[in-house]
Amino acid sequence: MTMTKYETQIVADEKVPTIEIIREFDAAPEQVFRAHVDPELYAQWVGPRSLTTRITRWDARTGGAWAFANDRDGEEIASFYGSFHEVRQNERIVWTFTYEGLPDGVALETLTFEEVEGGRTRLRVLSVVSDFEARDGMLASGMDVGVKEGYDKLAELLAKGA
Repeated sequence: MTMTKYETQIVADEKVPTIEIIREFDAAPEQVFRAHVDPELYAQWVGPRSLTTRITRWDARTGGAWAFANDRDGEEIASFYGSFHEVRQNERIVWTFTYEGLPDGVALETLTFEEVEGGRTRLRVLSVVSDFEARDGMLASGMDVGVKEGYDKLAELLAKGA
């Protein structure tokens, strides 16, 4: 496993059904933002190392839609889809995120790309779900592995100048 400079924090609020993910990267906000809206880059880093990602739809603009599937050894394991509600260049993305296996479990996510000292970026993802059961189910699903390994892969990609 690759050691990383920054830890990915995953915080579940006790009072509201949210998950907040916070991670810093040694890259400018423009680079981290681009890695979230460019489908070729996104496919290279999202999810756990044990899976590959196939983008099946990608229109990264306000009002656009997206979808991707995760494969292992050529077999589809999971698929996800959503809509881009707001894409504000280098600052913010608001999208829905739905696992095809639980189509009623829509999360509304706000991603902010904050410039921090030294030309780095603090990425904050706030995921709001319908209730605590849905939130706790997401946390119990192993999503933390995909999130942490995905952001480690993103850090590696950014270090290569992507």
